[in-house]
Amino acid sequence: MIYLRQMLWAGLLGLLAPVAQAETWPLQVPGVAFDDDSPTHPVLYQPLARAARPWRLCVIYPHLKDGYWLSVNYGMVEEAKRLGVSFDLYEAGGYPNLARQIEQIAACGTRQMDALILGPVSYDGLTAAVVDIAQQMPVIAAVNDMADTGIAAKASVPWREMGAMAGRAIAQRHPKGSAPVRLAWFPGPTGAGWVQFVDQGFRAALAESSAQIVATRFGDTGIEQQVLLVEDVLDQLPGVDYLVGSGPMAEAAVPVLRARGLTGEIGVVSTYISHGVYRGIKRGRILAAPTDFAVLQGRLAIEMAVRAIEGKLTIRHAGPQILTITLDNIEAIGTEGSLAPASFVPVFDVSN
Repeated sequence: MIYLRQMLWAGLLGLLAPVAQAETWPLQVPGVAFDDDSPTHPVLYQPLARAARPWRLCVIYPHLKDGYWLSVNYGMVEEAKRLGVSFDLYEAGGYPNLARQIEQIAACGTRQMDALILGPVSYDGLTAAVVDIAQQMPVIAAVNDMADTGIAAKASVPWREMGAMAGRAIAQRHPKGSAPVRLAWFPGPTGAGWVQFVDQGFRAALAESSAQIVATRFGDTGIEQQVLLVEDVLDQLPGVDYLVGSGPMAEAAVPVLRARGLTGEIGVVSTYISHGVYRGIKRGRILAAPTDFAVLQGRLAIEMAVRAIEGKLTIRHAGPQILTITLDNIEAIGTEGSLAPASFVPVFDVSN
């Protein structure tokens, strides 16, 4: 355990160093690539110093509606500049837009790109499109999980563990056998690849608590949609003790609870970190959220794409170690590797 902590903080300190300096990233590598259930081992990953050529990458996101994907974007921009490669970014506009993302994948194949980095909206709905474009260029799965057919590499963490971290935050407060509590659960968009795993992990961890799920609401991760879902639960189920779900749900819950005079009466837990969630934890409005270091995942996806193009992939599947942020440790963990700077705005093309 001490060794893992040393690796983590050594790598995070490396993220603070100027990009010109050699650095290592603290990653967890599954024993079996693309199998999130296989045991992981820690690695201090040494990224490439520079790309062999100014490769052109095609990058596709599910959306840019919240600070999470903005942070992934920031990591990709920083790493592309460091390595000397370029990319064009396209976003599907939300998880319901599977057909649009399939069209975007096909379009990348007509633009003479060297690799595709894909943040999928669906676990298996993109397989045919991926297999097709993989005949032209390597495909790197980024952040969200997806079927591995046609994939050259994955930069991701096990989302089942992200859900489990949120469940453990409740279980630590209300262990099995203690007085029962009621919670509403907001897993995310129906059909999104990561949601099913978050749901599985959360429910498994929650089984060790006295909490009961009294409402489940699925929905796209836009703030407006999440406000409607939160308000619906509060209207229909007075007496709920916790609201647990995606980052946008947690962000939406804070002002809704304040407007209803329920701040402090209903606890909020997020399944991942965002700028709004981070502020909520710091101000005591949100209890906990795991961070999967989205900035670092963005950087890793770019670096893996370059390796795949150049035939230098040594690790095909890796991601950062997940940590749960609370008010007790938020200053120690900070934002480095997790969140884009407050001044950062989305970048859709990087030229080198």
